[in-house]
Amino acid sequence: MPASHKCSVIFGVFWIAALAVPISAQQAEGGATDPRPNVFFDCDGRDCNSEYYRTEITWVNWVRDREVADVHIIMTSLRTASGGQEYQIDMIGYREYDGYEDSSLFQALSTDTDRERLDGITHALGLSLGRFASESGFRGIVTLQGPDNPSQGGPGANRMVSQEEVDDPWNLWFFRFNGSGNLDGEETRSSLRLNSTLSATRVTPTWRMVFFNYMSSNKVEVELNDGTFSDQRTDWTSSQLIAYALSDHWSIGAQSSASRSTRSNQNFRIGITPAIEYSFFPYDEATRRSLTVFYKIGPAYRDYIEETVFGEMSETRWEQSLEIELSQRQPWGDAGISLSGSHYLHDIQRHNVSMSGNIDFRIVRGFSVNARGDITWVDDQIYLSAGGVTDEEALLRLRTRATDFNYGLTLGFSIQFGTIYNNVVNNRFRAASSGGPPSWVRGR
Repeated sequence: MPASHKCSVIFGVFWIAALAVPISAQQAEGGATDPRPNVFFDCDGRDCNSEYYRTEITWVNWVRDREVADVHIIMTSLRTASGGQEYQIDMIGYREYDGYEDSSLFQALSTDTDRERLDGITHALGLSLGRFASESGFRGIVTLQGPDNPSQGGPGANRMVSQEEVDDPWNLWFFRFNGSGNLDGEETRSSLRLNSTLSATRVTPTWRMVFFNYMSSNKVEVELNDGTFSDQRTDWTSSQLIAYALSDHWSIGAQSSASRSTRSNQNFRIGITPAIEYSFFPYDEATRRSLTVFYKIGPAYRDYIEETVFGEMSETRWEQSLEIELSQRQPWGDAGISLSGSHYLHDIQRHNVSMSGNIDFRIVRGFSVNARGDITWVDDQIYLSAGGVTDEEALLRLRTRATDFNYGLTLGFSIQFGTIYNNVVNNRFRAASSGGPPSWVRGR
């Protein structure tokens, strides 16, 4: 974290705490004795980047369950008349702090970059939490200080909350289940899609475990001149990741997966790949800058739906890959680039090389440019069906076709001018003035 930014956030929070009465008086009146307050973050709208705020504000316990929170933060946002964004931060005390209420506003300009908005929101959150801490007996967790060097330790150094510091009956496990269904069509076409996901994660300062399961079922019927085309297929995937932090820069782990992909002619695929990663910057700086090298190698077994162009119905092949990724989030904007390459060990000519990048750059206040692009050179499609792809499957993109490359490019710019001092928020006719094109432009 840049010293100047950390100083501004910490100084703003801690001057409020310095005005409070002695902590012993608060505890005598029934205040807190825990070292840090439990904070539940509830966000609706833009910039609900809880990971960024957890990284920047490390002197509280961020909890997933509202019932165990000391204070509940509700953050919402609305567009201002000048094109900016107004964020409202409401804080509600729970349990022994029931009755505590506080509200504050932060306004971002329409010309602010993502980094400037996130830093401003972090500053506002820190001030609100500082007020709560000073009034509720948690003032021992903060001290007033100037710029510091995190590598030298001290009160301002970045730290993570360890498992031993929290009482968690779930042992830091978090589960999520999602399901959705979509039905649409017209007189000559109908489509039904069903999707579900189930995930389980456990993250500690040294371990990261992610278990993910996905299933989809798609049915399509289209009336053509020579009859009705009908297609129904079910795909699924199950993946697992276990990673261990060796140091501030090194991590090791393993990935495994099992799946069915009719689009890729694979009735069943299973693979396991041990992996290692090196980060040139400490991992706790990843929300703002990151440069990593990721390598993995391992075997994969495939059972095909149809015979492949290489005459195989099933096979086991070893493959390896290397990926280099650089990303930056700075006051001038965001940028990132990724380079990756992979190949099969039995035939190095069967390879895949890809490059992608993005940039959002503010030239001057009110004028910014952005670009996103990717290109991939493909020569590893060993799963292609020898029977080829029908015209209907190609048009609906139901089966993968042979290709030597694929690419994509997006260029854009933004110009904003006019007053930046109109901070009025007017919620009337929000649906009619959302900023999108009128219905006749959208084709409705």
